[in-house]
Amino acid sequence: MAELINPNPDIYEVRELVREGGDIDDEDTPEPIDKMELFELIRGVRDPEHPNTLEQLKVLSLEGVEMKDNGEVLVWITPTVTHCSQATLIGLCVRVKLLRTLPPRYKVDLRITPGTHDQEVAVNKQLNDKERVAAALENTKLLDVVNGCLVPLP
Repeated sequence: MAELINPNPDIYEVRELVREGGDIDDEDTPEPIDKMELFELIRGVRDPEHPNTLEQLKVLSLEGVEMKDNGEVLVWITPTVTHCSQATLIGLCVRVKLLRTLPPRYKVDLRITPGTHDQEVAVNKQLNDKERVAAALENTKLLDVVNGCLVPLP
């Protein structure tokens, strides 16, 4: 087994999210997806190295999700260590989860939280380059790893 990048990460308690306001009663009117619902979609993505979710490791948080009225989504990813070699894989997992669950009208932008990774600019470029993402998803072994990260914890 390969050596872990962060062999002993901090694990944080997962908080329950409470939605404020009411739902739209009209069944024919599609409800817009809000920040909380978006976070619910990605909070269970698993870390590729540890048996924890990205929320438990504080790689993803509700505060790190931004949504604009025009359908633009921004998700901030905070690696557990500044030299994390898994940051691109983690971002790919989050992107795939959102691609599979969000309607196509949403534009997703993934970013490394400023100052949390040594290669922040390069990782951001990889995470948001459509050709690189498409090429990565053509690699069956890499896709197997991504799919494994999207399986909910028992």
